Amino acid sequence: MTPRFLISAARKFFHHTENAVAVLLLLLVALFPALEVLVRLFLKTGVHASADYVQHIVLWITFVGGMITTRDRKHLSVSLGVDLLKEPWTSRIRTITSLLSVAVGSVFTWSAVQYVQTSFDPAQRVGLFPVQWVMAVMPVGFAVMTLRFVTQAPRGVVPKLLAASGIVVAVLLGWAGPERMPAMVWPCAIALVAGSIIGTPIFVVLGGLAAVFFQSTGSVMALIPNQAYTMLTGPIIPTIPLFTLAGFILSESKAGERLVALFRATFGWLPGGLAAMAIIVCAFFTTFTGASGVTILALGGLLSYMMLENRYPKGFTTGLLTASGSIGLLFAPSLPLILYGVVAQVNIKHMFIGGLLPGILMVLTLVIMGVITGAKSRVEKFTVRPQEVLSSGFRASGEMLLPVAIVLSFFGGITTIVETGALAAAYSLILVLVVHRDFSVRHLPSVLLKCIPVISGVLIILALANALSYYIIDAEIPTALADWCKAHIHSKYVFLIALNVALLIVGCFMDIFSATTVVVPLILPLAALYGIHPVHLGIIFLANLELGYLTPPVGLNLFLSSYRFEMPITRVYKHVMPFLAALIATVLLITYVPGMSTWLLDVIHL
Repeated sequence: MTPRFLISAARKFFHHTENAVAVLLLLLVALFPALEVLVRLFLKTGVHASADYVQHIVLWITFVGGMITTRDRKHLSVSLGVDLLKEPWTSRIRTITSLLSVAVGSVFTWSAVQYVQTSFDPAQRVGLFPVQWVMAVMPVGFAVMTLRFVTQAPRGVVPKLLAASGIVVAVLLGWAGPERMPAMVWPCAIALVAGSIIGTPIFVVLGGLAAVFFQSTGSVMALIPNQAYTMLTGPIIPTIPLFTLAGFILSESKAGERLVALFRATFGWLPGGLAAMAIIVCAFFTTFTGASGVTILALGGLLSYMMLENRYPKGFTTGLLTASGSIGLLFAPSLPLILYGVVAQVNIKHMFIGGLLPGILMVLTLVIMGVITGAKSRVEKFTVRPQEVLSSGFRASGEMLLPVAIVLSFFGGITTIVETGALAAAYSLILVLVVHRDFSVRHLPSVLLKCIPVISGVLIILALANALSYYIIDAEIPTALADWCKAHIHSKYVFLIALNVALLIVGCFMDIFSATTVVVPLILPLAALYGIHPVHLGIIFLANLELGYLTPPVGLNLFLSSYRFEMPITRVYKHVMPFLAALIATVLLITYVPGMSTWLLDVIHL
């Protein structure tokens, strides 16, 4: 056997091991909370160390998943037209992004080693396991990701060496220390920000900025993994993999087809009924998967085919489905709602209730546009057949009952939000594996692996964004902003206009999860200064960032639609603009009528 064959075999074995561990972790993170509910109901007790296990399984999902996501080149990033360039510029840019990623990854690796060695008592345990064994996944994960950033540099000795030189850059910056580092802060920060717009992963940029600022103030680098650990082991964070898992299971099944059949039979008689059906189905899926683009990728083909077959204009269809790809973010149990509640320390139930009316308004805005276009285009209408409505309703009853079960179990006090997420994932598994048999148990691992890049990609961004957020708060930047606003902005409404504009820009360049972690601590004291209700602020924030996914030139859903519908990105821009304009008007209404977000809270008295 040749050395090349042995290396290839070892690589395949390592990849299979990574995949198997990731699948096992996803199943375990759902199993423990579900068991906790059952044991509590029937035995009036609980599972020993269940919360500790779940929180540290999330830590492992983040770093094992991060290794896989790096391997598959699927980390979230922004790329302003780099893909349109030709060689040799493409290779040069990839070399630069690899160098930046390796430099920052090296810092993460070394700081994680220090953190694990010095911050935990060797006698401390997570359930049955020594804590340092559990924590070893952090430095190992960072090290593997850094190595893969080197190997993913363009072919050739020179690009690989340039990428590997990132390790030397990291060492030199560490050697510079707080005495020399202040002079290097802005050049390093500018390099990272520039790297962010040519494809450097978002987590690298956010964590790299935190490292540069910490180093310039003489803070220990162990603060970065410490803040990552604090975020990832938070009591609410397991909801991110759990609800995302439930959404992915449904998106990979025939749940979309069943819901489409039900809503077509129910609303097909309306002019624009199929458009309304497409919007509602998209909102349902986005509620569980977040604005990750899964809805467009999973359902775009089916919904587009149905609308085009029924004589909807192609441009309108593309624009509508693109706009609908993030339309469910304000409905429970949306992950951005949960994360905002965690970061802003607002009751999750209040966020769920506060998002209901604004979410309905945004859906109705698109539905009205669909109905108007349907009437103008004289699209085909369907005769209502009670038997078809009943039969399609019966087939889709499992999917329709899922949000009902979530709301009743959580608001009824039967389950915590994490346990609710676990039950949603278990419910989805049983529904598609046992009830409908959409795919077999043998195909389950491949389905679970598809959601790993989304879950781990979001979690690792949150982990590193939390370190940058820590620096922002420690440097008293929110206080300075509040003082400036107090001195220069005297009207609440002027502040809200400025906030809307700023958030739309943020939504273009940052994903909703990192923006929540980094930006919310900045705007909370500003909103308090003008007497804005925390729930109202949260709905304004999320509604604006929802539109960021549609805002040219770099809204994520625009690129996904271009890919899914095989249409030039400039044409997607054109087709989505009417929907973006209508939704902006809706967001302004949500912004300036606070009762839309707070009235139900006053009525329900939660």
